[in-house]
Amino acid sequence: MVPTYETALIVGAGEGLSASLVRILTGEGGMRVALAARNAEKLRDLAKETDAAAFACDASDPSQVEALFAEAERHFGTPPDVVVYNPSARLRGPLVELDPAGVERVLAVTAHGGFLVAQAAARRMLPRGNGAILFTGASASVKGYPGSAPFAMGKFALRGLAQSIARELAPLGIHVAHFVIDGAIRSARRPEPADAPDSMLDPDAIARSYLHVLRQDRSAWTWEVEFRPWVERF
Repeated sequence: MVPTYETALIVGAGEGLSASLVRILTGEGGMRVALAARNAEKLRDLAKETDAAAFACDASDPSQVEALFAEAERHFGTPPDVVVYNPSARLRGPLVELDPAGVERVLAVTAHGGFLVAQAAARRMLPRGNGAILFTGASASVKGYPGSAPFAMGKFALRGLAQSIARELAPLGIHVAHFVIDGAIRSARRPEPADAPDSMLDPDAIARSYLHVLRQDRSAWTWEVEFRPWVERF
């Protein structure tokens, strides 16, 4: 059985991967989509292009997350069937020089916000026994790099959250999946080097894989997918 999804809420939307997700979910996916970001104004053009609703939300703030889900439900007339969590924050530097308050902020956005959004989504999906919660990870989800401890901490935590609740919620009809983006995503602001074609990930190709996961038969759900350019040496 393949679940049916009609509405989607993308938290942490912007001009990169999330923009590709909006386009494929509203286009090929045939869904109505709502977008959320701390600065909703930056979503204006994308929302107009895709006929999506746009809301302001700091995903690390519990009250704002609850308000977002209430707004999305009013907009759709029903709670969202699919919720995608994209936000993350970075803080680089040697371990001994990191600002504790800055590290706390990275964890609040990257990991705790994922928990808040997943909890709000699950509370609305469980009574229906249907829904999907998708998390966007990174190379740092599975391997830490020097000078990037806060980001690794946040992404490792987000992956742990996804793995735990996938086991908890899948038997109750909610598909939880985590996507490891193990490479740089190309964009207009970050084009591929001329001497290294295919060395960066295509955001539209990644988005198609998100849609593919949403269309999986529930007898063969996956909880994690990794993406990397085909030319990359593992």
